[in-house]
Order: sequence, then structure tokens, then C-alpha cells
Amino acid sequence: MLSLASAASFAQTYTPTKENVQNRQEFARERFGIFLHWGIYASYAQGEWYLQTGKLNKDEYAKAAGGFYPAGYNAYEWVKAFKDAGAEYVTITSRHHDGFSMYDTKASDYNIVKKTPWGKDVLKDLADACHDQGMYLHYYYSLLDWMREDYPVGRTGHDTGRKGNMQNYDSYFNFMKQQVKELLTNYAPIRAVWFDGYWDHDSDKTPFDWRMPEFYEYIHSIQPDCLIGNNHHIATIEGEDFQMFEQDLPGQNTTGFAPDQVVSTVMPLEMCMTMNNSWGYNVKDMNYKSVNKIIQTLATAVSLNSNLLLNIGPRADGRLPEQALASLRGIGKWMKVNSKSIKGCGPGPIAKQDWGVSTAPEGNGKVFYLHIFEKPNGEFEIPVPKKAKIKSVMALEEDRALEFKKKGEVLTIALPEELPDSSSDLDPTGADYVVEVTLK
Repeated sequence: MLSLASAASFAQTYTPTKENVQNRQEFARERFGIFLHWGIYASYAQGEWYLQTGKLNKDEYAKAAGGFYPAGYNAYEWVKAFKDAGAEYVTITSRHHDGFSMYDTKASDYNIVKKTPWGKDVLKDLADACHDQGMYLHYYYSLLDWMREDYPVGRTGHDTGRKGNMQNYDSYFNFMKQQVKELLTNYAPIRAVWFDGYWDHDSDKTPFDWRMPEFYEYIHSIQPDCLIGNNHHIATIEGEDFQMFEQDLPGQNTTGFAPDQVVSTVMPLEMCMTMNNSWGYNVKDMNYKSVNKIIQTLATAVSLNSNLLLNIGPRADGRLPEQALASLRGIGKWMKVNSKSIKGCGPGPIAKQDWGVSTAPEGNGKVFYLHIFEKPNGEFEIPVPKKAKIKSVMALEEDRALEFKKKGEVLTIALPEELPDSSSDLDPTGADYVVEVTLK
């Protein structure tokens, strides 16, 4: 039966529903979301890959569940902090590569309700808080599993103590289908599923059929408007609804993860980025990016028609790290003044320059924004069409008109001697000074 279903799905061409397309459009307008990597790996405080990097035995690692008690967890406080920062959606790890489910799944006893003294469904709490406060909810879901014996071993997880003689993808595939169905039905409404781990089986070295089109068709049969993305670092697969880029802006491949990945021109785009250098909580990693660096990345992502999904690794006690909260406050302070240059915007009329980037509201040909990261030496000049007539030039930070002059195809804007920084009193370096240009 599975073989017949797989053959049928490959023969089909995916056409998103009207509701799915509406979700894509709304998702693309929001531009800013929060990523949460949280699991029992937070108890080790060594990041979410510690079972792999520490070469731990899976049964010994799993004992961390017996001490996982996030007494400081308050989903409503989390969501409020995200909304105050200007984020519109949150993506949280429902199950990472260590196989531990952070919700009340019936597909496995290895979950937060059955294996921890906390005994509560933290994802249900977060879903309720998101629904109550008007924030969209997305679920990260790992395709690979370093614990289960039926998962076909790929490039990682060789040292966890699995026997290796029970690999059975039919069994594992059905397990994943059951879990994803639970997420879509028990925590609804869910707007997106964010897959990861496809890269564990390198198609060039270990040919493997993940049966993704079949899996995607199953998901859309349960919830047709659900958006599907996959962090596979390759061209999009039939049935996907948005394209993602890990620790990188679309098409730049500075990480080396995606040397041949073609940027979609028809799907929403999303880049995910850590606040420091870790996805899961890492007690040693205090190398947090500055607030202005994050804001500049957000503006640059929007100028490339992409969202930014900014990651936080909550601690084992259920609290968000203090530095992460401070960064959220700084971002929120800037967004209160400048959000209209981000939300609902896409690429502006001017490609990236040494001074910064430009963005523009979708469907509005009369307004665009200049995100100035570094004040240029001498006069600030930008190219404009010769026939363009300038109505006004405004600094959003100060809510005041700036002097300007236009000559031919050059618009010269008088900037202040020093660019104010609205993001954080603790982060005086750098800037994202936004100038609004309105045409007649």
C-alpha cells in the first residue's frame, strides 16, 4: 500500500490551495519570526547536537529527561516578549535529532509528558499563548533520529549505541506521519511545518528515498493551507511552500551549506540565524550578535525578499537567556519606530550599497526606504529616475523632514552629522537609520 501511495504522489503535480496561497502571502508580509531550539539537551547546556558531538550513549543521554523541570517556563511571557520585539510568528522544535518529543505524543513514550517530572505539554501551553495573543505558530520537526532503531542510519549518529539491525524506513515513515498528524490536529491552528535533517542522507554517497512528495501530500491532505519548508540545502521539492536558508542570506552561501541551491522566485523565502553561535542553549557561548547587527541583517533579508527567523535557545529552567531578552528589547525599540520599512516590504529600487540597503512596500510605487548602516563620506547621493518628482524625504527615527535636492538622476539627501541609534542604549556602535522617500 505504501508503494502504491508513493507512486501516485510522484505522478501528481502539486497545486497549492487558495488558502495555502493566502498563508504564503501573509507569511511573506510579516518578515520577522522567532526560532526556538528547546529540548532536554538544554540540561547539558552544550547545544542541541551534544548527543552527537559528545559521542554519548543514547540511553545515558536520555536520563536527562528525569531531571528536566522547567519551573521558570511561562509561555505567555515568551510570546509577549516576541511580540514586543516586533515578531509575528514563532517556530519551535517539536522534536530534534535526539528524538525527544516536547509534546504529548502517542507515537512514542520518549516525550516531555511521560519521561520528565515536569509532566506537562509545553507545546500546548505555547500554542494556547500564541493563539490567545495573535501570533502564528510553526513547528520544527526533525526527519532524522539518533535514538530510534528503525531510523535508517545516515551520516550522523553513529556513536549513540544503536544496534543497527532494525532499520526500517516504512516503520519510521509511519511514525513520522503519526507525529505530524498529532501536531496538525491537536495544536491547531498550525501555519507551517519546518523540516530538518534531510541532509543526513547525502544523495550522492548514500542514495535514499525520503519520500518527501508523499509526506507533503499527506500533510496537505490533513491541512491543505499548512505551509511546508525543508532545510535540505537543495532545490525545492514538489509539495513545498517556502524556501529556507540556514545562517545565510538567500543565494550568498557564505556557510558552504548550499553551493548549488537556486533561490526561488515564486515562493516565500526565509533565512534562519542564531543570536550567538548556537541553536540550543550553550552555557559557554556568550558571543551574541549586536542588536544593530541583527537589525541590519533583518533589513538586508527584506531587501532580498526574505524573512528573518531569529533563534533563541531557552535554558533548561524554562527561561530565556538574559542577553537574548535584552536583544529582543533592543529590536523592539527600533521596530516601534521603523517597522513600516520592514513589514509588508520587499526589495527597494536600489541594490545593496556600501552604506546599506533599500526596501519598499509591496504594491506601492510611491514610497521606498533607505536603510543606512554606515554614513557615507561626503554627500549622500542615490540614483533616481530622471522624471521622478520627490514629494518628501523623512527620517523615521526623528520623525522629521530632511533637506534634499534632485538634479537629473541624482537625489542628494542631507543626513545628520551622526546617525542616531534607536535600537539599544547598550549598543552604540553601528546603526540602521531609516529614511523614507515619497514620490509625487
